[in-house]
Amino acid sequence: MSTTALGFTLAFIFITIFISMRQKLGLEKEIWIGTIRSAVQLLLVGYLLQFVFNTNHPALLVLIIAIMVVVAAANSAKRGKGLTGVFWRVAMSIGATEAVTMGLLLVLRIIEPTPQYIIPLSGMIIGSSMVVSGLFLNQMHLNVQASRGEIEALLSLGATVRQAIQVSLKRSVKSSMIPTIDGMKTIGLVQLPGMMTGMIVAGADPVEAVRYQILIVFILAASAALSSMMLGLLSYKLWFTEDEKLRMMAKQQD
Repeated sequence: MSTTALGFTLAFIFITIFISMRQKLGLEKEIWIGTIRSAVQLLLVGYLLQFVFNTNHPALLVLIIAIMVVVAAANSAKRGKGLTGVFWRVAMSIGATEAVTMGLLLVLRIIEPTPQYIIPLSGMIIGSSMVVSGLFLNQMHLNVQASRGEIEALLSLGATVRQAIQVSLKRSVKSSMIPTIDGMKTIGLVQLPGMMTGMIVAGADPVEAVRYQILIVFILAASAALSSMMLGLLSYKLWFTEDEKLRMMAKQQD
């Protein structure tokens, strides 16, 4: 895409701003901030990736993935506000998901061990884990609050914290995975994913593009399951005090 063609894409932003002004939504400032930030961030990432690809140094590769994990964990942990230590648990679950998933891809020789493959796929894995982790924490908060009476009753009858919160835990894991599963069911029928579309637009064979997209779909499904279940196991005790009483949590904000 030429620079001129890229500049013309601002027409879509102007349409969005026009609608916001016409409907008096007051989103003009946020739209401009989002537009500028996204453009600057993507351009910087593009030049950074170009440098990393040319350098091909393992230390830079590990550093970039570590930064991705930290940023993703910080974003997801916002949904667990008030839970001490939730950031580290989210970071551990996302990091472990990335390690397991990428490790299998490399050990099974599904992808080549080069930055050109590892970084983009790691971004997809970590991004999926981030979204699922945020959904899990949000759903866990809602389920625990809704089941407070039941959980406290179980605790009073001698149940362990794991037994008392098990139902809420299962519901939260299931709820956090629903968007990923629904996406798998409708892919190709309702939506043509970005990676597949990008490859086709770039001139790749559609069947080859589909094969890569199937790989991505399966990876995202695995990362969603791993991250939600792992985060559940690592974090369920955070909803209780040291003397095993259910915490009073502030109302979550969207």
